[in-house]
Amino acid sequence: MDYKSIEQNLSKLTDMAISLSAEQDNDLLLEKILNSAKEIANADGGTIYTLKDEKFLQMDIVKNDSMSISLGGSSSQKSTFPPLPLYSENGEPNKQNVVTCAIHEDKIIDIKDRHEDSRYDFSGAQRFDESTGYNSISFLTIPMKDHKGDTIGALQLINALDENANIIPFSHQIATLVKALASQAAITLTKKNLVDELELFFESFIEILAGLIDEKSPYTGGHCRRVPELTIMLTEAIHATQDGPLEDFYMTEDDRYELKIAAWLHDFGKITTPEYVVDKATKLETIFDRVHLIDSRFETVRRDLEISQLKQQLTAAKNHVSLSNDISQQYKKSLARVSIDQAFIRTHNSGAEFMTEEDQDRVIEIADRYQITDYQGEKKNILSADEIENMQISRGTLNASERKIINKHIVVTIDVLKGLKLPKHLKNVPEIAGGHHERMDGKGYPYGLTKEQMSVQTRAMGIADIFEALTASDRPYKKAKTITDSLMIMKRMKDTGHIDPDIFDIFIRNEIYLEYADKFLMAEQIDQVNKSDFLD
Repeated sequence: MDYKSIEQNLSKLTDMAISLSAEQDNDLLLEKILNSAKEIANADGGTIYTLKDEKFLQMDIVKNDSMSISLGGSSSQKSTFPPLPLYSENGEPNKQNVVTCAIHEDKIIDIKDRHEDSRYDFSGAQRFDESTGYNSISFLTIPMKDHKGDTIGALQLINALDENANIIPFSHQIATLVKALASQAAITLTKKNLVDELELFFESFIEILAGLIDEKSPYTGGHCRRVPELTIMLTEAIHATQDGPLEDFYMTEDDRYELKIAAWLHDFGKITTPEYVVDKATKLETIFDRVHLIDSRFETVRRDLEISQLKQQLTAAKNHVSLSNDISQQYKKSLARVSIDQAFIRTHNSGAEFMTEEDQDRVIEIADRYQITDYQGEKKNILSADEIENMQISRGTLNASERKIINKHIVVTIDVLKGLKLPKHLKNVPEIAGGHHERMDGKGYPYGLTKEQMSVQTRAMGIADIFEALTASDRPYKKAKTITDSLMIMKRMKDTGHIDPDIFDIFIRNEIYLEYADKFLMAEQIDQVNKSDFLD
């Protein structure tokens, strides 16, 4: 090889190394490694072997130009060759094959003519040649090592060709260049694998954290898993939209990964939220449901009414007079009133329905209507000030202070994520994860952002979070709603500036709700939806 050829090959080697470092797909990277080695050595064929479980060599990429064979990599046909065992059944190193011997002895093996070589078992090559008419002659096998010197596989080239396409041995200079390429390729492959492993670790850690948040409450189990799936379903539908206000929205693979991480972390801040707030199933619940205490007080009221009635009967008997019928009727009316008021308290304790101002005023009336005597002989209203405050909650089961506590999880989420040293391709995770409680009209929390201040991904997650909450069957304060009931509520939210109308329309038109329902909802929730009812 003359000086000019060496210079050209070195330049080619540099270009190949740059090309390899830019490849993100492992299979395509392996294919590029093999193609580059074949090009440098002008080889007719070759194979990339990768180490599996420290016991086998798997033929991942197989190429042969004259036989038009291309397996693995960008080819739709994958290699089905059986793996080569590195050890025999008795545990001894398998050095019969060229490739396995190169691995065990950590050396380059250059076979000039396999027909004249008796050191190795070429029965596999012989069977291939006999079945195809091919003639495997020269072999160059090079172990591939990572940055720590550990073997990760091997590169094997077959049949070097001269300028006239005649089969020749691989030269020492070519072997040196291919070894350099294999070394660079192995480091690139290792780096890619390390990045993949770190990403897998990062994702696994995040999913475990999300699982721990769900485990905090038996009533929200699965929320942190369902919301990411629905968010991704919806954003993919937006990505595929080819008309309308969102036709220009586009996601790269980095954008998808960023959204996935943000969705899994969207409720991360709930790790600091007290369980008694997350699990508050009724308005009167603290560490237990205080409605049972109030039931006992109503029983005390009944007892007092009965005692008063009996005292009046005793007095009448002593005075030899009959008890007035009006007094008896009043007693019955009072008992009936107690039952009605008790039922009212029990019904509205659930928080399942909106409580009107009239019903809120009635709570105060009930509290003032009945007095009971405590163990100190002091008369008190049947409801305490705290119980009145909780019973007057208009929606749900949380009072103002508890709502403030649970809303804080968003701020915690944003602050923690902003505090992390996130890589560039995850820079928007805090914004996406922390914006699902904002509103299009700027009346949401925590920052009162408007539609224009939020990304499409953030707005999509807001819709996903709401639909999941409405249809969830594990909430203590409500029954799981049907698809239609949930969409009716969301339609009102669309019309009142709560959620993005354009994204909601895509949610309806593309039947994302049905795709989600098939995977997560109970059969009785999946009803017939008239899409025109929800589209303008």
